[in-house]
Amino acid sequence: MPAFLSTEERGRYERQIGIDEIGEAGQVKLKQAKVCICGAGGLGSPAAMYLAAAGIGTITLVDHDRVALTNLNRQILHGDSDIGRFKVASAKATLHQLNAHVIVNAVQSHITQENARALVADHDIIIDALDNLGTRYILNKAALVSNIPFIHGAVNGFEGRIMTILPGRSTCLRCLYRGPVEPPPAIPVIGVTPAVIGALQATEAIKIIIGIGEFLADRLLIYDGLKLKFSEFKLRKNPTCDHCGYSSGRISSCV
Repeated sequence: MPAFLSTEERGRYERQIGIDEIGEAGQVKLKQAKVCICGAGGLGSPAAMYLAAAGIGTITLVDHDRVALTNLNRQILHGDSDIGRFKVASAKATLHQLNAHVIVNAVQSHITQENARALVADHDIIIDALDNLGTRYILNKAALVSNIPFIHGAVNGFEGRIMTILPGRSTCLRCLYRGPVEPPPAIPVIGVTPAVIGALQATEAIKIIIGIGEFLADRLLIYDGLKLKFSEFKLRKNPTCDHCGYSSGRISSCV
């Protein structure tokens, strides 16, 4: 990706280039960045749309599912005419309409232990827009091994949560969730909840790419939409974590 902005790009991104912390140099970093969004549903929709609008150069969308009627209360990458299409195909078309400058890779695939590292390879950020803990664990491991920042998000009803994993530096997802993996039920959710969390995931990705602000490493941010309240919990790395601790064979600095 060229290390400069065209005249059209300068016009498109004028309002954010005007932010002191971004400027033209930051916008070039966004243009050169590659973000892998795992899940093209409720969380993946706002995350992808705002990252595309911000000028991320390459977005890879990974999802195996097709658009269903029950998705449409929250998955704004898709509409009525997309029912039955693969989500990644529908999402790619929507993002192309939003910003044709962005390269969108549509990967119609399950995420498995065998392919996870290959799917996320060569990306600068991984965004967890999934709906089940088992696949999140697989991505968590792939991020740690590949040394790629991993932004976790989850929603249920009017509640959402987000945290950032910086491999080798911060608490990982397995440090936070230590229980067994169970088959996920159909999670009840209203569309405004993933809109909030997905936008926060996009915000965190933009900050990490440019290298500005304070990240949500070792912090879990909880959003309560009914009370319109945010709560923050400090996290500590588990030294015996089987993903990032000494028991995993990885060298970790423990808090």
